[in-house]
Amino acid sequence: MSAEKKVPSERLVTLIGKPDCHLCEDAQGVVEKVCGDLGVPWEKKDITQDPELHREYWEQIPVVLVDGAQHTFWRVHEERLRRALTT
Repeated sequence: MSAEKKVPSERLVTLIGKPDCHLCEDAQGVVEKVCGDLGVPWEKKDITQDPELHREYWEQIPVVLVDGAQHTFWRVHEERLRRALTT
């Protein structure tokens, strides 16, 4: 039996980045658009405020997690994120 598909409001997108990061700002624009269109909640985490996140992701920011699993890093592609949240 396959896993039950989650509805958008049950998903969570996490954007991990840091201040003054142009790639992080670009990624946030994509996350805001896609999550806003689909009704998916999202959160933003700052690696400069969390030693564990810094240790894990400092070379990859921005990083996008979908439901806690790494989806992408550096560049966020709108259509790829949209597919991940709707399939």
